[in-house]
Amino acid sequence: MKKKVLIGMSGGVDSSVAAYLLKNQGYDVIGVTMQIWDGVSEENGTCCSLSAVEDARRVASKLGIPHYVFNFKKSFDKKVVQYFISEYLKGRTPNPCIACNKHIKFGELLKRANSMDIEYVSTGHYAQIVQPSKKTNNRYLLKKGKDSSKDQSYVLYNLTQEQLSKSLFPLGKLRKKKVRKIAEKIGLAVANKKDSQEICFVTDNNYSGFIQNQTKKNFKKGNIVDLQGNILGQHNGIHKYTVGQRKGIKTISNEPLYVIKIDTTNNQVIVGKEEDIYTHKLIAEDLNWIAIKGLEKPMKVKAKIRYRSEDAVCTISNIEDTKGTVLVEFKERQRAITPGQSVVFYDKDIVIGGGIITK
Repeated sequence: MKKKVLIGMSGGVDSSVAAYLLKNQGYDVIGVTMQIWDGVSEENGTCCSLSAVEDARRVASKLGIPHYVFNFKKSFDKKVVQYFISEYLKGRTPNPCIACNKHIKFGELLKRANSMDIEYVSTGHYAQIVQPSKKTNNRYLLKKGKDSSKDQSYVLYNLTQEQLSKSLFPLGKLRKKKVRKIAEKIGLAVANKKDSQEICFVTDNNYSGFIQNQTKKNFKKGNIVDLQGNILGQHNGIHKYTVGQRKGIKTISNEPLYVIKIDTTNNQVIVGKEEDIYTHKLIAEDLNWIAIKGLEKPMKVKAKIRYRSEDAVCTISNIEDTKGTVLVEFKERQRAITPGQSVVFYDKDIVIGGGIITK
């Protein structure tokens, strides 16, 4: 009997080709589009727009596989959107795609697959899974995708051993150009469809406007101060700022200033020169380890402090008397380390683990 796989189909070329490859590999493939948010733009074709659902349905019909639409709106609002808003209100800058992968694509979708007696879930992510062996200490490993320009291992660092054992990434060993060629060869209408760039629920890229609209709050004005505490101007809400930001800072200073820190206690935005946003260290918590059971002693690794950053050499070590918190010390100073973002650790192409930057 063929093994069943439930694949998330966003209506884009990646998940469409992934479904095709799985079918060719002999799986019994069931396509599903997840409805997670209302009011998305039809122009950019984000994953839950009506046009995206129709694109996914047409691809499924072309491939001869069933297609369903699952409603995960409540879970998405609670676990992703409200998390996104609350983090900004705390002066932090979250990555909602990481939260979505953790709670929805490999959380809710896997639960649904289990309830339907379906062995696997799959997506069009560019990443690879290494099967357990003596060499891996009998652990499933997460590995970077072959196409370094599309690698998405960073946003998947929260996957557990159980989730990895039930997940399939058919595009892990392919390059994007090859994926589009496959789509063209088999006659998929989405072969040249553009990739969605925005966060699916903030389609105009206006985060502060989205937060204002969702919360209906009247945000208090506060001071913009330098590192010595001198008042340089005023802000209209800390949710409009993130570490490293330069635009939108209105002060009496004539020189370019950057956000260094957001002080929620005093409702202040602290600014400084560009050189002030570089630092050697960070603290991370809410850790998930993949290649190891836990960090027992200091380890030299490479780390990414945001999705598009370069890997940087560092040493990670446990902080004494603080459970589940690590200190990350970089060999070279890093630009704009941002609380709320994730730091992900690598040994070459293998994901060691990762966590949320807190300081």
